[in-house]
Amino acid sequence: MSRRDVIDFVLLSAIWGASFLFLRVGVPEFGPFALIGLRSGIAVLCLLPLVLLREGKTQMLSHARELTVVGIVNAVIPFTLLAYAATSLTAGFTALINATTPLWAAVVGLFWLNAKLSRWQWAGLALGVVGMVALTFGKVDFKPGGSGLAIAAGLIATLAYGFSTHYTKRKLSAVSPMGVATGSQTAGALIVLPFAIAFWPETMPSAKAWIAAILLAVLATAFALILYFRLIARLGGQKASTVTFLIPVFALAWGAIFLGETVTLPMALGGAIVLAGTALTLGLRLGWTRRFEKAPQKL
Repeated sequence: MSRRDVIDFVLLSAIWGASFLFLRVGVPEFGPFALIGLRSGIAVLCLLPLVLLREGKTQMLSHARELTVVGIVNAVIPFTLLAYAATSLTAGFTALINATTPLWAAVVGLFWLNAKLSRWQWAGLALGVVGMVALTFGKVDFKPGGSGLAIAAGLIATLAYGFSTHYTKRKLSAVSPMGVATGSQTAGALIVLPFAIAFWPETMPSAKAWIAAILLAVLATAFALILYFRLIARLGGQKASTVTFLIPVFALAWGAIFLGETVTLPMALGGAIVLAGTALTLGLRLGWTRRFEKAPQKL
């Protein structure tokens, strides 16, 4: 990995970690639908001219139906649900839930595509479940004011991301990654627009909330997607996906620095177990596991 790749990797992790901070700041004043309407709409205004100039519109128009599906499951549903989760969960906690996306992708692949999992991936799924239990233990309360619905919303959001991973690979392999990102964001923005208008806040949000919304759209969506696809082009999809592990670290840090959020021991342990399970599910293992697999068995 070159120095430029390392810088892009860390920068992307920091930006996507900050996205949970922006959600936490913006959603109380905008509400989930209005904030996500702004996020997708402004991101499209940034991305669409770049894609049209570089690639044209043919690919996106010929795959409009598939891009609409991805827009729903990779933008509208997860963006809105994560925004709702941010109304009652800390930025760091929401980011740790978001880190379960590769676990859900493995589950969707197993039941939808009959994909076979190695024993290490099964172990990763089991660890991920244990980690989520530890992370949410004592927090799943569905009474008024409880965080049960927010946690459920976050998990459904990551399930949608997991489904989108496989759907995109199966249906949109002929479209460039930037085309998929821009086309799906465009479809998502159009779908969420009526809801954003209907649920637009009666009181004008503060300057702080507007800044958070603009940064969420321009920095954490449009610019971050450009960085991500550049990493995919240079490193490959699997290595680029390991950005998952640094995002919660930055989200926890930004939440602590700017919002005064605290990191409890159960939260840290549960998050660490979730990330370990995610690593195994992605096929990323420490050297000792590979040596163990290659070592001759003693009879």
